[in-house]
Amino acid sequence: MNPHIFKVKVSAENACFTRPEMKVERVSYDVITPSAARGVLEAIHWKPAIRWVIKQIDIVKPIKWESVRRNEVGSKASVPSKKLIENGEGSISTVLIDEDRQQRASLILKDVEYVIHAYFLMTKDAKDRDNPIGHTDQFLRRLKKGQCHHQPYLGCREFSAYFEEATEEDKPSQDILGDYFNRDLGWMLYDIDYKNNMQAHFFRAEIQNGSIQVPYPEEVGIKL
Repeated sequence: MNPHIFKVKVSAENACFTRPEMKVERVSYDVITPSAARGVLEAIHWKPAIRWVIKQIDIVKPIKWESVRRNEVGSKASVPSKKLIENGEGSISTVLIDEDRQQRASLILKDVEYVIHAYFLMTKDAKDRDNPIGHTDQFLRRLKKGQCHHQPYLGCREFSAYFEEATEEDKPSQDILGDYFNRDLGWMLYDIDYKNNMQAHFFRAEIQNGSIQVPYPEEVGIKL
């Protein structure tokens, strides 16, 4: 049986899908990445029994850029191992934000809107009570009511995303997208394989008629 394809419209005033090759300054990809799209869906409905798979991304609004300077913390708090904590030998390090604040330039996206086409697969963690129909009903109900486990965001937590069920009118237009209606975007981050030493996987992103066809996870080396 073919999985149900969900269509979710997501928008935000700003977004930043950071290119990993940029070491210091943040520079966004031209459009949302599959991993960021998956994060939006997981914010609406996620259980260990399901895994979201992105099939297609439609670009609805024109791609616009904005250069800003943002305050960021330059270090992370380190957490000792469980064994050290149990032996009383470790402690969580402290980060003083006022002393470790850094101002960095960012090239971000402005006024974005996408339609995410996706479906979910049942995982090995699914229990007897889990079934595709039940999770489909739960997701659609939460989507229509605007409910989420946490506020989804587009790349950075301060860029809150708004979501709703997509309609037939939410589709790409060449008059709106211009040169971005068909364009090769080069290599783009697909996702992080957390089961395999957090290995990053990339794919060749190409916009055709305003949409990006996203490969199946196993096509980029991610085992489900």
